[in-house]
Amino acid sequence: MTGNTRRFDPRTQRARALRHDATPAERRLWRALRLVELPKSHFRRQAPIGPYVADFANHSLGLVIELDGEQHGHVAGLRHDDRRTAYLNEHGYHVLRFWNNEVKENLDGVVETILSVVAQRSALPPRSGGEGTGGGR
Repeated sequence: MTGNTRRFDPRTQRARALRHDATPAERRLWRALRLVELPKSHFRRQAPIGPYVADFANHSLGLVIELDGEQHGHVAGLRHDDRRTAYLNEHGYHVLRFWNNEVKENLDGVVETILSVVAQRSALPPRSGGEGTGGGR
């Protein structure tokens, strides 16, 4: 069969559903990130990376941004976040985490932090594979 099998990839379907059902904090940060002009790279929202879906990812810079709600403050949520961060780090991604209320109450500060990390990572040698790197299983 020679069709586009990505259409039926469950990770892609999940990412699509998450984009559709974005939290208010995710929508707010996405609007801000879309205004940021980055040479030769851009952020994607709800980007599948291996077995996970990152809230925001810039594959070229190896940067993942996660927004955490109250469920991430519980033991099970923290353990899941630790496993996820370890996986992403092992695959060359730097993970930035912000609480949803930080985006709500201090969007400018959140964006400033992101831009600072973008500047640092832009100075690093390019990642092998460029856009779309992140693999999947």
